[in-house]
Amino acid sequence: MTPMLVFLGIPPAVAVASMSNHVAASSMSSVIAYGRRRAVDLRMGGVLAAGGVVGAFLGVELFRLLRLLGQADLVVSVSYLVFLSIIGGLMLTESLGAILRRRRGEPNPPRRDRRPPWLYGLPLKMRFPRSRLYISVIPPLVLGAFVGVLSAIMGVGGGFVLVPAMVYILRMPAGVVVGTSLLQIIVTAVLTGVLQAGRNQTVDIVLATLLLLGGIVGAQYGARASARFRAEELRAVLALIVLFVGLRMGLGLFIAPEEPFVLMSGRLG
Repeated sequence: MTPMLVFLGIPPAVAVASMSNHVAASSMSSVIAYGRRRAVDLRMGGVLAAGGVVGAFLGVELFRLLRLLGQADLVVSVSYLVFLSIIGGLMLTESLGAILRRRRGEPNPPRRDRRPPWLYGLPLKMRFPRSRLYISVIPPLVLGAFVGVLSAIMGVGGGFVLVPAMVYILRMPAGVVVGTSLLQIIVTAVLTGVLQAGRNQTVDIVLATLLLLGGIVGAQYGARASARFRAEELRAVLALIVLFVGLRMGLGLFIAPEEPFVLMSGRLG
């Protein structure tokens, strides 16, 4: 969503900060629904959120420093180019493989449940009954902090990093991954929005409100549309969109802008 706002002419700093409110609001109803199905690990979500709080503070200060140096727009564009290219490529490869296997009648490869040994060699272990894990809190804290920094700099929830890491690194059960990740995303996004508004004055209230209203309506139509397609087909379409947006962000780095200067208002000191 943030790249699309940039394409519409909204300054990247404003787009990033305003998206945090949209991410938090759009995730709230989903967390409630997952919680009713007991599909949220509150303890793991709390640890991830604690790391996210630290990451949000660090990310907002880093974003402020980049604005002072005049490099915020460049960093946002490069970050999206790198992440969208990697994620879009992986998604497209996986989804096309699933489509080809289905057409050939081949079964999906079994998931590897063996957990990495280093995960159990770290100190400060804690039990997570809902996830059936007894691991160190260090990996979830670091993961949450990393997502918090991404949220502050890129204006994203971080689910595209958090969910795969929870599945393949922390080895959490798939049934609690999405709900738990959304809990962390809400805490991080709310804090990021408040910090961006207070520290950088880059939140556009009108834009954030319109994004919120559009997200509520769009989520309903999206849920209905997703029921008509297979999961691998949806992932393939999403991967193509992600790659297109990443390519467009990359081209923007080499095309001279119509306005070479960007005016900034607000207190930076």
